[in-house]
Amino acid sequence: MEWEMKSWRFFYRFLRVFFLVFAMNGSLTVQAFTGTYGINYGRIADNIPSPDEVVTLLRAAKIKNVRIYDADHSVLEAFSGTGLEIVVGVPNGNLKDMNASEDHAESWVKENVQSFLPDTHIRGIAVGNEVLGGDQELWGVLLGAVKNVHKALEKFHLTDLIQVSTAHSQAVFSNSYPPSSCIFNQNIVQYMKPLLEFFSEIHSPFCLNAYPFLDYMGDPANIDINYALFQSTQGIYDTKAKLHYDNMLDAQIDAAYAALENSGFKKMEVIVTETGWASRGDENEAAATSTNARTYNYNLRKRLAKKKGTPLRPKNVVKAYIFAVFNENLKPGPTSERNFGLFKADGSIAYDIGFKGLKSSATSSILSLKKIRAQDWSASFSLVFTACAAVLLLFLRL
Repeated sequence: MEWEMKSWRFFYRFLRVFFLVFAMNGSLTVQAFTGTYGINYGRIADNIPSPDEVVTLLRAAKIKNVRIYDADHSVLEAFSGTGLEIVVGVPNGNLKDMNASEDHAESWVKENVQSFLPDTHIRGIAVGNEVLGGDQELWGVLLGAVKNVHKALEKFHLTDLIQVSTAHSQAVFSNSYPPSSCIFNQNIVQYMKPLLEFFSEIHSPFCLNAYPFLDYMGDPANIDINYALFQSTQGIYDTKAKLHYDNMLDAQIDAAYAALENSGFKKMEVIVTETGWASRGDENEAAATSTNARTYNYNLRKRLAKKKGTPLRPKNVVKAYIFAVFNENLKPGPTSERNFGLFKADGSIAYDIGFKGLKSSATSSILSLKKIRAQDWSASFSLVFTACAAVLLLFLRL
């Protein structure tokens, strides 16, 4: 009898571990970005579809990796049970409080992350966006905020599940042409170096917002637009590294790798957390057309599907979050800022790169959210039931 009780206790503990691992997507090694293609779900708009409809849209497009710029609870609830993997953001406005107080960071993580696990697959926390090279008042608080968020994850035993990062603009670089000459700007090195040291310790990537669109717009007389759009072109040759580049995004990524190597972080991975092309712009934004946006995003999608590295890091497969799901009508700035979406505000496609938009017709070919979740649960239940039955039979035979 005592042996049987011990066996059932062991079986019970096994089931608890099994369900926990299964709930966390069936893998003990979790990355913030799986695959190569992700998308930014910006919501600075008053006319876009609901989060539930967005889930349906993304599932139909087979886009699994999603990045948001806050931790909006309506979004996290809508993503629950869908299998979509999400990176949430700590807004720049919260960084001073996060830096000043471990308790504040802990409360934020508990309320906006832990309480939604494991049903919502939160895989990363981006602490701030484009801080270094931006608002100087935040440069000195970024590292402390990052460390306090990581400490909170440690307290809740979530560091094996959730990655901590922050995204940088290209403003952090100097001498980025040719790519191998790139270094970090001297005015931010004292903040960047310790941040990279910490990210190296916790195995986080260097996150880069890279826009060939912006580089081309800044110097159209000297940059071949085909080079920016992944079109056939002569490209550039980096004489220092003896490498040829046939598209600008690869060059931008390798410039980041060069800056990291020059700072002593050769092994750190670079992930593109934003890239895209505007489909509409002001009179002085001639390159912002739907034709160019379609060309860039269609070719980018093909490039990512090849799962290739860059000329400088051929073994590091390029991963990128596209900007963005929707055109956002409330974003400030030039017209281009409001027209980076793959989809229009009503959920229809902005241009065709192989995705289908939301349809109002009852005969829509897109599965409803309820049907998708029902299918997921059916498959999940079958897997769990089969595994549990196998383990039970094993114990009964002992």
